Amino acid sequence: MKHEANILIIDDDQDILVAGKLLLKRQFSQVDVCNRPEQIPKLLSDTDYDVVLLDMNFGPGESSGEQGFYWLEQIIALKPDAIVIMITAHGGIDVAVEAMKLGATDFISKPWHNEKVIATVTTALELKRSRQQTQVLKATNQALIQASVEPGAAMVGQSPRMQQIYNLISKAAPTDANVLILGENGTGKELVARAIHQQSQRSEQVFLSVDLGSIAETLFESELFGHKKGSFTGAQQDRVGKIKAADGGTLFLDEIGNLPMHLQAKLLTVLEQRKVTPVGSNKAEAFDVRIVAATNYDKSVLTDEQHFRQDLLYRLNTVEIQLPALRDRSEDIVAIADHYLQQYARKYHKSDMVLSDSAQSALVAYKWPGNVRALRHAIERAVIMAESEQLVASDFQLESEQVNQQPISPPTQATDLVGELNLEALEKRAVEQALRKHKYNISHAAKELGLTRAALYRRMEKHGL
Repeated sequence: MKHEANILIIDDDQDILVAGKLLLKRQFSQVDVCNRPEQIPKLLSDTDYDVVLLDMNFGPGESSGEQGFYWLEQIIALKPDAIVIMITAHGGIDVAVEAMKLGATDFISKPWHNEKVIATVTTALELKRSRQQTQVLKATNQALIQASVEPGAAMVGQSPRMQQIYNLISKAAPTDANVLILGENGTGKELVARAIHQQSQRSEQVFLSVDLGSIAETLFESELFGHKKGSFTGAQQDRVGKIKAADGGTLFLDEIGNLPMHLQAKLLTVLEQRKVTPVGSNKAEAFDVRIVAATNYDKSVLTDEQHFRQDLLYRLNTVEIQLPALRDRSEDIVAIADHYLQQYARKYHKSDMVLSDSAQSALVAYKWPGNVRALRHAIERAVIMAESEQLVASDFQLESEQVNQQPISPPTQATDLVGELNLEALEKRAVEQALRKHKYNISHAAKELGLTRAALYRRMEKHGL
């Protein structure tokens, strides 16, 4: 079976050209020949050759190899990634080796052995393919890095509390100090982490986010440290862990407070040594990663050594950023609401939507237990359901939600469910109750509902919560 490849042979000996073409045509799809090297520029512009075989000398009596050097330089100048195999007489091997220093890939001695020629050209073709794959991988990697560091949702707000946050970010970002971000769910901890990365010296490298609350304990080491093929049941191939995948960039460890104590110890060891050992391997691998961690736990919980290792806390919070709840910066609510109003108006093709005075007052007065995330969901739902371009307070259903903030006991009698046996309604009610019970702690609510964090987020999106 022939290889799909374009081969070019350049030699002033017609016998060499005929023999080479007959030989290589058996193995490769296209073989062109040339006995006049001055035609090389046109040939290279007309066809993308995978491998070029170039004679060292042209014309009778030539043996210095100078002509070969000259045309090799021309080929490399025209096609920097060209794969060139030099053709030389036995006595010119030293000259061919010199040509390889100038960019040639290999050489063939005349008179040649057919098997040697085919093997040399095949190896050169594999090198060409490998280089192409490397270029594709590099381009793909750069695209992924770019996608990971591109700004996502904007940080909106000019209140004094937010000005303090911006100031902390600007001071911490240029350093390599680890940062711990504290704040309730929905306050924008990942946005702060991304802002830190984008203003750091690692901004051109990858930003990788890991939700520790969604990783099963049994998979923690595999996910973060990686594993070797066959190290455990289901390990079908080597896997790079998240820490090594973020090498050179920033690793955002979300929900760090949910990590069990025994896994906290393993993470601490890795961060102290700056080396990670994949599961099933005996070799530690160094890494260069900046750690930004976040949790919705109160500082009093983190400083309780029964819940969180204090040595790990010291390692993580070189710089600590406490994000305010949305209710504590109410002066930003209208600006944030307007930001999302414009965003969702474009998404749902409802231009010129505005917030009425009554809507603005209602939004500012509301407590927003889910913070910015809850406000965003409320705006999206209002845009979808609104009857006019001007949103009023009733479009947000805030009064019923405010009433529903009070603790609700789960139904104890079958009569509690009369008139509400619709599965969608029951699911929404269960999700609401779990969120309120756990004060919108997503991890705890998901655990009580028997869901993953991702599954709970999907249901919150589904029901507009």
